[in-house]
Amino acid sequence: MTVAKRYRLDRFLSITTNTPRRSIRRILAQKRVTVDGEIADDIRQQVDQFSLVTLDGIALQHRSRRYILLHKPVGVVSATKDDTHRTVIDVLRDSGLPDSELNDLHIAGRLDLNSSGLLLLTNDSDWSAALMAPDKKVAKVYEVTLENPISDECITAFEQGIYFPYENITTKPAVLERLTPNTARVTLVEGKYHQIKRMFGRFRNPVLKLHRVAIGDIRLDASLESGQFLLLSAKEITPNL
Repeated sequence: MTVAKRYRLDRFLSITTNTPRRSIRRILAQKRVTVDGEIADDIRQQVDQFSLVTLDGIALQHRSRRYILLHKPVGVVSATKDDTHRTVIDVLRDSGLPDSELNDLHIAGRLDLNSSGLLLLTNDSDWSAALMAPDKKVAKVYEVTLENPISDECITAFEQGIYFPYENITTKPAVLERLTPNTARVTLVEGKYHQIKRMFGRFRNPVLKLHRVAIGDIRLDASLESGQFLLLSAKEITPNL
């Protein structure tokens, strides 16, 4: 069994072992239960989906956190299932990640079909929610190729925020660095629907390529080819929060 949220230990044991909760106190008193390697004797102790819980040395639950960095190719949809397009899960499977490592993954910060670059997948919903939370202001960095040269007026508008009357919203200030006349690096701390394309669209400058290179401190390794992935450790993902 996998616990979907936090439970008291007595409830967890009752569910996983089909034992009446009134009998759980005796089992704990006999020191037969461990949680994350420590003997557990408090029925009120909290366990979650990643707690390693054993009874008489047998694991009742052992689920580890997984963090995956994928170099998403163009033409692949940011979804775990899709009836029309190839998904990022299909890419991971084709790149050699076994199905056992693909279970329960979700995407932290999607990219649209025709965008490429850094995509994060995890089974840790607390981490992904914090990573994408507006109050955390985690920076997302993109490399953008435009059809037309980038104007100074456009750079100023990105810095000030752009108002979209249809939704009655103003984008948060963004950094637009012009690299060449038609290419730029854009840094956002939010991620509204097709935001970068719509911001450039205000200046009638179509986006030809959109490639994400970083989310917070996590950067896309230049040596990681399109369709390849890396498994990240907890140490590698924590500085972002």
